[in-house]
Amino acid sequence: MYAKIYDIDNLILADEKARKGKKLSHGVKVHDRNKEANISKLQEQLKNKMYKTGQYDIFEMVCGSKKRIIYRLPYFPDRICHHAIMNIMEPIWVSIFTRDTYSCIKHRGVHGAVRIIKEDMKDIPGTRYCLKCDVKKYYPSIDHDILKVIIRKKIKDTDLLWLLDEIIDSAPGVPIGNYLSQFFANLYLAYFDHWMKKDIKIKYYYRYCDDIVILHNDKAVLHDIQKQISDYLERKLKLTMKDNYQVFPVESRGLDFLGYVFFHTHTLLRKSIKKRFAKKVSRNGMKDIVGFAAYKGWTDHCDARHLMKKLSA
Repeated sequence: MYAKIYDIDNLILADEKARKGKKLSHGVKVHDRNKEANISKLQEQLKNKMYKTGQYDIFEMVCGSKKRIIYRLPYFPDRICHHAIMNIMEPIWVSIFTRDTYSCIKHRGVHGAVRIIKEDMKDIPGTRYCLKCDVKKYYPSIDHDILKVIIRKKIKDTDLLWLLDEIIDSAPGVPIGNYLSQFFANLYLAYFDHWMKKDIKIKYYYRYCDDIVILHNDKAVLHDIQKQISDYLERKLKLTMKDNYQVFPVESRGLDFLGYVFFHTHTLLRKSIKKRFAKKVSRNGMKDIVGFAAYKGWTDHCDARHLMKKLSA
């Protein structure tokens, strides 16, 4: 597998993928001055196991109400290298996941999860109550040694393991901003997903990165499952569940998840997203075609006829 990663055609493809949406960035412009030489240089670095992760540009970013530390690597060689790895590894890693995880997986994502949840909630008696929880400081808390053990369950190529270990050990935890980080974060909980489905036998279970939702007909069972999850995370993955987990009846308040609020009879857009949409339309009207289309994509997956009618009036 390692030879496939540094194959010249794979590196060229990785460069094409890595630059999508970033063609005007400084890193791409600098790389393009010596593109062919750079690709050949990266191939030699990987082939001879001389590749070393570059210097991170570390900065803080506010995402909604949260402040996140972002780690950004140079476009060349690092971002190209990460894409080269994923070109080969993505189908192998995706094969590990159950159907219940949706983050950063092709043909799933937010709206893939939305479709499944809406379908599952047709079973009204079986989805009366919800457990909603997530992990405290998930990305920074990922343990390198445990992540390496998880990766080695599927990969035996020692050269490839050397490269993955080099990237994993280049920053504490799993750095937000790395292209590979989102897949490492998904992998870290992949066997937890299997435990949830096969051992705990949860029927209605959904995970988006570290955000976990379980639907059940008995809230006492959900409280017990919460304790089992917390124990598993601490004992096997050195993770801590946030104290603000919730067990609640779906009918009275709805399930607020992935930008939507799910009820048994209908699905609404989350209030904060609805407000941003209304503000954008109020400020720019329908002239901002791109912005309008982005929000319209959200409304296509929920009951928003009244909202669209009001905004277009």
